[in-house]
Amino acid sequence: MHNIKDLRKNLNTYQKNFLNRNSNFKIEEFKNLDETNRKLINEKEKLEQEKKILSKSKEKSNFEKSRKISEKISKISKEQLNSQKKLNDYLYLLPNIALESVPIGKDNNSNKTLKKVGKIKKFSYQAKSHIEIGSKKNKIDFDTSIKLSGSRFVVLKDNFALLERALINFMLDIHTTEYKYTEISPPLIVNENVMFGTGQLPKFETDQFEIKLENSEKRKFLIPTAEVVLTNLVRETLITNNELPKRFVASTPCFRKEAGSYGKDTKGMIRQHQFYKVELVSIVEPKECISELDRMLKCATSILDRLELPYQVILLSSGDMGFSAEKTYDIEVWIPSESKYREISSCSSCGTFQARRMGAKYKTQNGSEFVGTLNGSGLAVGRLLIAILENNQNEDGSVTIPEVLKKYMNNLDKI
Repeated sequence: MHNIKDLRKNLNTYQKNFLNRNSNFKIEEFKNLDETNRKLINEKEKLEQEKKILSKSKEKSNFEKSRKISEKISKISKEQLNSQKKLNDYLYLLPNIALESVPIGKDNNSNKTLKKVGKIKKFSYQAKSHIEIGSKKNKIDFDTSIKLSGSRFVVLKDNFALLERALINFMLDIHTTEYKYTEISPPLIVNENVMFGTGQLPKFETDQFEIKLENSEKRKFLIPTAEVVLTNLVRETLITNNELPKRFVASTPCFRKEAGSYGKDTKGMIRQHQFYKVELVSIVEPKECISELDRMLKCATSILDRLELPYQVILLSSGDMGFSAEKTYDIEVWIPSESKYREISSCSSCGTFQARRMGAKYKTQNGSEFVGTLNGSGLAVGRLLIAILENNQNEDGSVTIPEVLKKYMNNLDKI
């Protein structure tokens, strides 16, 4: 969310910056909404002041005047609430502004590859996909999941389920013990205010799984990512300066309708309605956002380094970043069966954009300021499992367990 005073002062600059984010900011429409709202606020305040003056007088003739003014105030208040809602509905759909270091472009064609790490393995045989590897003895079971839940779900069995759990525990141990993130076990159901705080609502409502509850005043949603709950841990709070930075990590299921991805990745585990992810969130002073983003990127890539998986790091363009982001790095892991890299993490700085929506501040010498927020996958578990299965496969259909995972896998060498 943006400071409306800054918008008023720099309309043309914001219009240009929003165009870089593929968002059409119509100046005249904003001005009309804003001016109408301000006019109603001024009228209301004048009437309230007039009523206040009348209330000090004990003349009976002023009682009737005061009553009529109260009626006018009530009418204008309703009009102003309606105009404020229209203005807010417009403002809430405006994305964050990209930093100067972000390449300008409409889509992923303007992204920049920063580095490639690791050696891509050359197989002496036709590399199998994770679907083919998992179909042996039905360890990755899509048929049963379709009976249970429909498409884009999966049932993992035996050592494949163990591998999923091992990856979660391995990543949590690294992020908590080495990188000092505080582990959180959060709720998986949140209200609409929390979803609004991180930018999922109202713009991406069609992607969310909403829960229908009787006698509930507020709407409830399954979390699409632990970023939602971890970031909102500081909503509507005033943090002391010495509490920053705050760093949180959680492993949770994530739930997404994938409404905008019809026909994409319909086979296998690449794009699911339910998947596990280890999520990293940082709350910092705004001036520390970029250095914290670099730190978060290192935390996430270190997992792939330890697992000896090939990957690349991409700097996203202004048109390819997420709604709340001001700068984003994507980490993409190599998938042999597809002969290409696939996103396994996005690490983003959101500046104060989410904090304004959440009302999250920290104390300063001169009062208080909005905090800076960052989030990143550390990593997506399902896609990491796919990468291990495919990159570590053997010709006989077995999969070699990475050395760092063996203690989490009952010391198995292969599955």
